[in-house]
Amino acid sequence: MEPLSEALRLLQRQAELEARMRNPGGIRDHEERELFELRLRLEKYPAAVGAVLEAAHRLHRPVDALSIKDVETVEEGIH
Repeated sequence: MEPLSEALRLLQRQAELEARMRNPGGIRDHEERELFELRLRLEKYPAAVGAVLEAAHRLHRPVDALSIKDVETVEEGIH
């Protein structure tokens, strides 16, 4: 999988897990472990994570509302 799409997928899953944490009852142990592992995997893609976060910022949208096309469009506009 391409780093940009992988980073977007991982960041969207992270947002989903973090939202669950804020719900009554929170998350289970295995979801907490998944969140920890997910953050470790994101460290492999620092440039792609930066591009996704930049796109979210410029488009004024949360990461979980972005598509790969959104990220690529913003990235092309920067370069």
